[in-house]
Amino acid sequence: MNKFFTIQIKVEEKHLDSLKHVNNVVYVQWLQDAALTHWKTFVSKELDEQVLWVVKRHEIDYLHSALLNDELIVKTWTGDYSAATWNRHYEIIRKADEKVLATAKSIWVLLNRKTFKPKRIDEQVLNVLQ
Repeated sequence: MNKFFTIQIKVEEKHLDSLKHVNNVVYVQWLQDAALTHWKTFVSKELDEQVLWVVKRHEIDYLHSALLNDELIVKTWTGDYSAATWNRHYEIIRKADEKVLATAKSIWVLLNRKTFKPKRIDEQVLNVLQ
């Protein structure tokens, strides 16, 4: 599997705050969208019906503003993992000048979809995200 996974976003009016740049909360939504799209692209239906991911922590560094009509790339990749958590990294890049607008790291926890209890990351999950 390719190390990096990307989605593309075009900044719309609904993404802006009173300062006319992308609201910080929107960046968090884009991180989640990229992570979940990455997972859904490669996971089998069977495994997806057994587990789900929830965020334990987000760390975001806002470097530059995204503005109306900017075309962005949200790049994500997985990093270190433990028994039931996985670190995921991100960059949000403006396509026009390839400037990195934000960097982020999230800790995701794997849960059993029926019990909502943490589930050990096993070989099936490793095969999806490595």
